[in-house]
Amino acid sequence: MKVLHIITGLADGGAEAVLYRLCTTDSKNSHTVISLMGLSKYGPLLQQQGVTAYSLDMPLGRFTFSGLLKLYKLIKSIKPDAVQTWMYHADLLGGLVARCAGIKNITWGLHQSNLTPGAAKKSTILVAKLCGYLSYIIPKKIICCADKAAEANKGIGYCEAKLNVVYNGYDLNDFKADNNAKEQIKKEFSISSNTVFIGMVSRFHPFKDHENLIKALGLVKQQKINFSCLLVGLDMCDSNQQLMGWLQQNNVLDNVILAGKRSDIPKVMNGLDIHLLSSSSEAFPNVLNEAMACGTPCVTTDVGDAAHIVGDTGWVAKPQNSQDLASKIVEAINMKAHSKDAWEARQLKARERIENNFKIETMVSKYNEIWNS
Repeated sequence: MKVLHIITGLADGGAEAVLYRLCTTDSKNSHTVISLMGLSKYGPLLQQQGVTAYSLDMPLGRFTFSGLLKLYKLIKSIKPDAVQTWMYHADLLGGLVARCAGIKNITWGLHQSNLTPGAAKKSTILVAKLCGYLSYIIPKKIICCADKAAEANKGIGYCEAKLNVVYNGYDLNDFKADNNAKEQIKKEFSISSNTVFIGMVSRFHPFKDHENLIKALGLVKQQKINFSCLLVGLDMCDSNQQLMGWLQQNNVLDNVILAGKRSDIPKVMNGLDIHLLSSSSEAFPNVLNEAMACGTPCVTTDVGDAAHIVGDTGWVAKPQNSQDLASKIVEAINMKAHSKDAWEARQLKARERIENNFKIETMVSKYNEIWNS
């Protein structure tokens, strides 16, 4: 089967990473990718793996008639057996153009679970609502990456009968426990054996709520706990004045390591004792799965499907509540410090939960079922 994927963009993001894993893992089908914008991060990576990737170079949040015409011509040339679109703008434009090109086997992809004003852009909410009306006409099926994404989109008018939840899947050969990696990371950042090493892998974005995290770290420090916190991701650097201001205000400048973007995320996840997620909004946070697959327990806010992901292997705090987040971080640190057997059992359970629920093979199989239905 020839599967054509149409996605809003190929920058560094959760949906983009899932698309990459799907195309490079699924050997049953031939995959082609079209980005409405540029090739960015994942375009070249897909091409390196033998997946053809095109860019329409349309500006962010806008469409061009030349871009839509190019999309139409590409669809007619590729003659796909199935079209899979990713995220609202691609669902709308890709779905409409694919229909005009004579394609009926169209599946939309929903990757957002919070459509309240302030949490989502006005333009995104508008496009999502328009897609809600068109969901009865254009797609054959709709894939949601999370239960909360299905609920949120059903709430704005999406055709409930077409909604299918397919959890993101992860390659457990890439993300696995690695003691050598753990030692290397702790050595790189000079973490002593009596220091709890916590951290968060995430770009700097309002939804990630780093201010909440840093306030929580300040409260943890007040309890005289010896910890270092590693922050990895885009704009996690000392040139980020807003971030530096929060660190100074909460007296944790000496406790936080700003490591910027890194490509060795499995190694980072192994190095941490506890992974944190302080987000105010998520759909299906990939970083929790990646940390847990490496046997690293997580403390997360209750956003999107985060609580479902960690199950009984982690700690769940109220979103935008630094006191509750600090309390959960302290609970996790105390278990690690005082209950060795319970901690090791928790590490194993974290890995097992990903193995049992969120393997890449399961995700690929479910996508195939939907495309072939």
